[in-house]
Amino acid sequence: MTVLLYILGVLFVALGVGLSIGLHEIGHLVPAKKFGVKVTQYMVGFGPTVWSTRRGETEYGIKAIPLGGYIRMIGMFPPRPGDRPGMLRVSSTGRFSQLADEARQLSLEEVKPGDEDRVFYKLSVPKKVVVMLGGPVMNLLIGVVLLGGIVSLYGVATPQKGADVAAVSECVVAAEQATTKTTCTPSDPKTPAYQAGVRPGDRFVSIAGQPITSTTDVGRLVRPRVGQPTPVVVERDGRQVTLTVTPIRNTVQQVDDQGRPKVDAQGKPVTVDAGFIGVSSQTPVAYVPQPVTEVPGIVGEQLKATAGIVLKIPQKMKGVAEAAFGSGQRDPNGPVSVVGVGRMAGEAASGGVPWIGGRDGISPFVFLLSLMASLNFALFVFNLIPLLPLDGGHVAGALWEGLKRSVARLLHRPDPGHVDVAKALPVAYAVSTVLIVMSALLIYADVVKPVNLGG
Repeated sequence: MTVLLYILGVLFVALGVGLSIGLHEIGHLVPAKKFGVKVTQYMVGFGPTVWSTRRGETEYGIKAIPLGGYIRMIGMFPPRPGDRPGMLRVSSTGRFSQLADEARQLSLEEVKPGDEDRVFYKLSVPKKVVVMLGGPVMNLLIGVVLLGGIVSLYGVATPQKGADVAAVSECVVAAEQATTKTTCTPSDPKTPAYQAGVRPGDRFVSIAGQPITSTTDVGRLVRPRVGQPTPVVVERDGRQVTLTVTPIRNTVQQVDDQGRPKVDAQGKPVTVDAGFIGVSSQTPVAYVPQPVTEVPGIVGEQLKATAGIVLKIPQKMKGVAEAAFGSGQRDPNGPVSVVGVGRMAGEAASGGVPWIGGRDGISPFVFLLSLMASLNFALFVFNLIPLLPLDGGHVAGALWEGLKRSVARLLHRPDPGHVDVAKALPVAYAVSTVLIVMSALLIYADVVKPVNLGG
């Protein structure tokens, strides 16, 4: 059953990624056709074509490598000023100029008789921006719908009164050794909680007859009771269980009024000899639906966090490389490939993540939906980067054209014409190369050193 659930989780995300890419391209396709541009291809994926069909003048299909998609609009690159319609002059023998000429030639060959006014470069600046922003905006809408539905129908994690058992230590360890000693030896004494049968996931109801309303209550009631058999009532599987725990004297870390561990100026734990039973507790949470008016703020925070990751991609990729080829650990808030997203989905669906499922955990299905929402927000933000071949690069070219024409009108100068986007192709090829290398590195890292959702 676990393997089946893992496979279903992966398939769910694979379908979600495909739909997200397909809808992204529809965001380009619909306005392009609306504005009269001839679109010859609509493809989800890259590489060899797996399936395709033709409807009118457009071929619709699916390709073998599901790492993106595209629509092919005729006339993406304008001719150079001075070129006769349908003719292309060779500009120079420079490699970059040749690349631009080859792109113009291919663009020119796509324009058949009667299609001269259906080319992309002849669109007005606002129409170009609408076509190129259509894809990212579609991803934004998908993310908003998914996250908005989760927030308003399922809810967000909200702290509740009480204290849950997060972990039970098997053996007694002093506070100074808590971060360095990770295994118990046969000679190590067992902790009182372990001996009494306290389990992770139990919810404290009372200790020594006193009700537990917060995590700070646990330490406050346990520490003074060294050597005193103490009744501890926990809630387990919907019923109350009474256990007897006898705290022992141990060196434990002090906590403040908020339950936060104290450290000194050097960052070392501030300790005290007090009663100890060997549990760590956490605040219970419940998922509480929020009003729709809260959705814009939550979406804004999500976009802000996503943009922060995108802006730090060079630094994040350095950490990915160090983890993949060294002993470092992956950053759970760092970038992942589609392989990594698939692994996360499989682990979440199969119950391999402690905080997904269970009494206080998020529903696995809701987690998968939130994963797809995050993916679409990432596609939205990433595609806004103003570099070719990303959508943001085409938007930047259109805005630059509009700016040049506006300045020319203000200064009563001749119309400068269309911006020659082909001149930026060397940048596009460089960016594409970087993206391919990044994708390969992320896929490799997600295979050999995946992100650990369990913390």
